[in-house]
Amino acid sequence: MKKHRAGFVNIIGNPNVGKSTLMNALVGEKLSIVTAKAQTTRHRIMGIVNGEDWQIVYSDTPGILKPSYRLQQSMMNFVDTAIGDADIILYVTDTVEKADKNIEYIQKLQNIECPVILVINKIDISSQEDVMKLMEWWKGQLPKAVIYPASAKEKFNIENIFDAIVSNLPEAPAWFDKDTFTDKNLRFFASEIIREKIFLNYSQEVPYCCEVSIEEFKEGKERYDISAVIYVMRDSQKGILIGKGGKSLKKVGTEARIDMEDFFQKKVFLSIFVKVDPDWRESKKELRRFGYEG
Repeated sequence: MKKHRAGFVNIIGNPNVGKSTLMNALVGEKLSIVTAKAQTTRHRIMGIVNGEDWQIVYSDTPGILKPSYRLQQSMMNFVDTAIGDADIILYVTDTVEKADKNIEYIQKLQNIECPVILVINKIDISSQEDVMKLMEWWKGQLPKAVIYPASAKEKFNIENIFDAIVSNLPEAPAWFDKDTFTDKNLRFFASEIIREKIFLNYSQEVPYCCEVSIEEFKEGKERYDISAVIYVMRDSQKGILIGKGGKSLKKVGTEARIDMEDFFQKKVFLSIFVKVDPDWRESKKELRRFGYEG
């Protein structure tokens, strides 16, 4: 009889390299929000994949950055925790970014005990020659790492990365029930879907100054009734979010409701309100309420 393998596979890397796209491809569910803007992932989000004799607990983390305010510091705490409690590190870089960006995290990986799988993402927008050069550079930096060129968007080489993960899992019982696919609740995914629509529909600083709180989530047999509040930092941002005659907010609400109905497989009645909270990004109390601090 085969021994059971299970472990925490923590995905880290700089902003915009495709960590969330890679995790969604590996999990087979859209758990992490994906947009072209940096810092869309703020929380540590787990996606759980089960086989007969194995369980992988993936953990998507915020992109590495130098914090400018308390929210970003909390985001980096998620990254540091993920490095500390990993059974396998999945470090994601790409063919676009400067390879030695945030070099201190590469140095952390040089001294880590657990296996490191390095994914060079976005090879679909690069040449074979450039990819080979990058692979050589990374071999010099992380000689113990296994390196995979990949395209998470095109799902190229995902299967080989998956096989490498399974083969490196430690022998252990399952950490979660085998029918569990994430550690997050339905309220969390409702808020993330709304937040994704804000990132897709607004530019400049507005998405970075917004946080979404689900105030009510009623699970009926026929539909879910969801009430959400979008917190912004200034009255001017509230005006931009709502738009002329409420048009912009209505668009966000409609797009979010459609995605929620697809994700929850239920009809959704969604109400969204906008409130101003100037200090939410710096307030320990507010950040705790939004799930960023313990």
